[in-house]
Amino acid sequence: MDLPVRPPVKPMLATLVRELPTGPGLVYEPKWDGFRCIVFRDGAEVELGSRNDRPLTRYFPELAELLAEALPPRCVVDGEIVIVTEAGLDFDALQLRLHPAASRVRKLAAETPASFVAFDLLALGDRDLTGEPFAERRRLLEDILDTAQSRVHLTPLSADPEVARDWFTRFEGAGFDGVMAKATDVPYEQDRRVMWKVKHERTADCVVAGFRWHQDGQGVGSLLLGLFDDEGTLHHVGVASGFSVARRRELVTELEPLRENALANHPWREWAAAHAEAGGRMPGGLSRWSAGKDLSWEPLRTELVAEVRYEHLQAGRFRHGGRLVRFRPDRTPESCTYAQLEEAPPAELAALFEEVASR
Repeated sequence: MDLPVRPPVKPMLATLVRELPTGPGLVYEPKWDGFRCIVFRDGAEVELGSRNDRPLTRYFPELAELLAEALPPRCVVDGEIVIVTEAGLDFDALQLRLHPAASRVRKLAAETPASFVAFDLLALGDRDLTGEPFAERRRLLEDILDTAQSRVHLTPLSADPEVARDWFTRFEGAGFDGVMAKATDVPYEQDRRVMWKVKHERTADCVVAGFRWHQDGQGVGSLLLGLFDDEGTLHHVGVASGFSVARRRELVTELEPLRENALANHPWREWAAAHAEAGGRMPGGLSRWSAGKDLSWEPLRTELVAEVRYEHLQAGRFRHGGRLVRFRPDRTPESCTYAQLEEAPPAELAALFEEVASR
């Protein structure tokens, strides 16, 4: 490709903050829950690059064809690949698209076609725009993006923090990650945290049903968490991780009393013997995203309750890994149910996505 900005490009990043930044020169966008993607188009060539420098083109052939129609002949665009359903953005379906078999890729491209949301322009023709202020890059992006093409979108943008707060609340149930804030005068700085992101965050009391060793073998890497449904079944909802070296070792001692005879009456005892075909939905099974990573686990008697910080649920599980706040000896495991969790209802997406409106 003969472009003024060539692959690989490391996307510009954002710093996590707890409150929405305000002030002159700031603008806001919804934070999309998908795959970050830099699109390079040079004539008939279209390349989709991920934030980790891994090509995405082979997994989303329908997008490569679509963007060849929606973009000018030579450009570089930053955006997000998402899968849109009537219930919101479906990250699980998006992950399923990363399949090694070409036949499976073609099948999924037809059954669950992806959409692209553009939010920045890095190059146009022979012009490198990375040194230009965001306001100019956005103006040019609005001019060149053909949003008449189905499943190609320009992200909403507002200078009003009240609009951003409305997005933060109203679109949460549809799978949006939060809100982005950026200054209109900043150039495009690769791999630097020059934007801000505000993400949804809540806490839940969960049963600690097991743990996994850290990869160094010297401490606890993650806690396996469960919640009870209305029928009294304990479901695996995710993990709490991110412990310091000292805390990993402390947890070994704290959890040791719960390891004795842990499987005798453990609600997941059948999972302990499950084979890889468990599909990653049970502790001990090989995750379909793990590429063979060892996810074996150590059961614990289900007597300990942990307060865990999380962002949001998807398909009954924490979308991202949780963070341990504290153990709760004052709570009983039986009280750890899905009923405690607040889920915002899915927002109406038709205003943003015509592919939903047409269904």
